[in-house]
Amino acid sequence: MTGRIRTTHSGSLPRPAELVALHARRFAGERIDAAELAQRSQQATADVVRRQCEIGIDEVNNGEVGRESFFTYVQHRMSGFSGQSRRKPMRDIVKYPHFFGFLQRTAFGGDNVSLLAPPQATGPIAYGDTKAIDAECNELGDVLRSLGRKNETAFVSAPSPGIIVAAMDNKYYKDLNAYLDAVSAALAVEYRAILQHGFQLQIDAPDLAMERHTYFADQPLAAFVAFVERVGDAINGALRGVAKDRIRLHVCWGNYEGPHDEDVPLADIWAALQRIDAGEVLLSMANPRHAHEYHLFEEQGFPRDTTLVAGVIDTTTNYIEHPDTIADRLVRIAESLDDPRRLMAGTDCGFETSAGFSSVVDEIAWQKLAAMVEGARRASRMLFGGN
Repeated sequence: MTGRIRTTHSGSLPRPAELVALHARRFAGERIDAAELAQRSQQATADVVRRQCEIGIDEVNNGEVGRESFFTYVQHRMSGFSGQSRRKPMRDIVKYPHFFGFLQRTAFGGDNVSLLAPPQATGPIAYGDTKAIDAECNELGDVLRSLGRKNETAFVSAPSPGIIVAAMDNKYYKDLNAYLDAVSAALAVEYRAILQHGFQLQIDAPDLAMERHTYFADQPLAAFVAFVERVGDAINGALRGVAKDRIRLHVCWGNYEGPHDEDVPLADIWAALQRIDAGEVLLSMANPRHAHEYHLFEEQGFPRDTTLVAGVIDTTTNYIEHPDTIADRLVRIAESLDDPRRLMAGTDCGFETSAGFSSVVDEIAWQKLAAMVEGARRASRMLFGGN
């Protein structure tokens, strides 16, 4: 705990165009030069870590630039995935056909990794050796050391088992629970490898909110809440014995510009989310659909052993938030907590959750992050005094 609002973000950062093209070609099944992919990923990692440190972000990461997306990359580290799923689109998009047509004309062209067409589970899921995640962690650690930073000041992300089972069709296991158990056991290998390198582990779990209007769109709310509880138990099981202050949980409603009027309210899932043993919880609180939900903590309180990482910049618009706007958001949210030192500033989601799919151009993404850091400084003065 410190007498200031610390800063971080939700994981994915802009990738160079040449790296995006390599990821997209590999995702499409083309053979690529593995050495070129590794070299470009290494350079992009060094660049994004350096820029985060220069801006003044407290908890940084590798931007996920070496991965094709925040979850489909597991097909390269686990056995059992092949083919192509038919991901159900978000209900709030398809209910507005004119908007859906607009997206098809403007957002789905060019090089990109489509999260609506991930691979399927077609065989037994198992994690291979840890060479890839070890190399990723070593690469990040080397960059941090060159900048005078320690591994414990950074995080590395990995997907929730729930997003994999919801988005990647099950063509092998007898039911969703068996599929979830297998994926959880496999992911536990990556989770623990990240922790062994001294980083914080971030669990990316849009499934715990977004799947209400995708996989569970036609089912009762109770069925979705039961799924959230089941995934939470699986995460806890995979991390049994790990101190919760090593774990970050990122929950969101989908990183896309859209109506979002089918989003499940935070109040409906909050009790289930609190069952997950995470020391930091990252929630969207900047976008117009969820900016008000900090009032829930005024009514129900916030766990005393947990830090709220509040999204205070929107990752789907090219508006650069004014630092005073960010400061105002942080102060309002801080006042809903019993201790403002348990608040951090973050982003609503990542800036490029799959290679080539981004609503915010790179130069503006970095300016938004800089505005977030300055806004946190101003909020700190308002809350704690000093310079």
